[in-house]
Amino acid sequence: MSAQRFSLFLLCVCAVFSPSKIGGQESTQSSPADEQFTLKSDVNAVVIPVLVRDAQGHEVGNLKQQNFQVFDNDKQQVISGFSIEKSAGVETPSAADPKAATATAVSPAIPKAMSAPERFLVFMFDDMHLSAEDLARSQKAASILMGSLTDSEMAAIVSTSGRVNSGLTHDRTTLQEAIAKLLPQGLYRAAGAECPAIDYYNGDLIINKHNQNALESAIEQVLSCNPNLDNRNVAERLAEAAATRAVTVGDQDARVTLSSVREYVRRMAGLPGQRTLILVSPGFLTITTEALSTESGIMDLAAQSHVTINALDARGLYVTELDASAHGAGSPFIMQLNSENHRNSMSLNENLMAELADATGGTYFHNRNDLQAGLNSLAVAPDYLYLLYVSPKNVKQNGSYHRLQVRVDEPGLKVTARHGYFAAKPERRKK
Repeated sequence: MSAQRFSLFLLCVCAVFSPSKIGGQESTQSSPADEQFTLKSDVNAVVIPVLVRDAQGHEVGNLKQQNFQVFDNDKQQVISGFSIEKSAGVETPSAADPKAATATAVSPAIPKAMSAPERFLVFMFDDMHLSAEDLARSQKAASILMGSLTDSEMAAIVSTSGRVNSGLTHDRTTLQEAIAKLLPQGLYRAAGAECPAIDYYNGDLIINKHNQNALESAIEQVLSCNPNLDNRNVAERLAEAAATRAVTVGDQDARVTLSSVREYVRRMAGLPGQRTLILVSPGFLTITTEALSTESGIMDLAAQSHVTINALDARGLYVTELDASAHGAGSPFIMQLNSENHRNSMSLNENLMAELADATGGTYFHNRNDLQAGLNSLAVAPDYLYLLYVSPKNVKQNGSYHRLQVRVDEPGLKVTARHGYFAAKPERRKK
């Protein structure tokens, strides 16, 4: 590769990740070069990345297509395509191999600095949900990791809010400067002490699931904050209004965050070599049909584009119990209910990250405080990743969710694969 051609290559790669605001901050215009990599989710061509490990946790790379079975809503499907992606370092030509020797003799040596990158790493920090403390710990771990990047790797530091985007680069100083610029963004966070203090999870319970216990808890909060209010009907209306606001803000929060993740996966589709997106987040709720469908679309796009999504729960080993100051006023039953809802909400926050990782052949690092070890492990590509292609039959494209299960016929092996997908409704043609 000549210096001129390599410079052109880098220019094209960096253009794919040119800094711009994403996540609802500013629309992104696609260039013709980007559009050729745009992929639409098609229920008739579901791609399922699969990781297989043995009992000791070692990756298994010698399985064949006939070793796998795929079930869609408990119905076995025909595997129409099969391939294995291998990490660049798994197999290297032997020096005694005459073909390798010939290739070396014919091809001119490429200076190390001019070698095309073999891997692209995008570290995506969820600054819309990370607390200041969790973000600071994540920044420290990421800054240390930047020093260990190899010459065959290019990386980018981006944020879900779109406020930070280093662009793809080899320059460690540029990456570390971008890490230092990360700050928690409060666009969809509650400002100050609100009463009643209703989060997205409880708002959904009240408005969408019509949970009477959750409504009762909110009413008690209103009455506690307004001692002179003796009209229960007014308190109920105030509680429902607060719940409606929480749902509206939560829905938009999920919509913007998922849009940002999807946009970066789309951009990575145009990159050569191995592509890994590392999502650093405390997690966030995806509870509406729209959000779950968007999440499924991200899985489709990532799988079809051969983008692996790894996830790091930046909360580390977190505590699910409310402290005394957060219990709020109310009867012992209401206080117990608030604690239970808090635990459920924190647990559900993990779902998105776990599912994105499982669906793309990635790894989810969680429930551990060693964020440095977590990022170090997530920055390493899997040695073997199986890609199974299935075209489910008799699937109604009505937006329904389909459970997927992948099995192997070898005992003692652990399979990590996608849990399901949405059979997307066909787009209506404009008249």
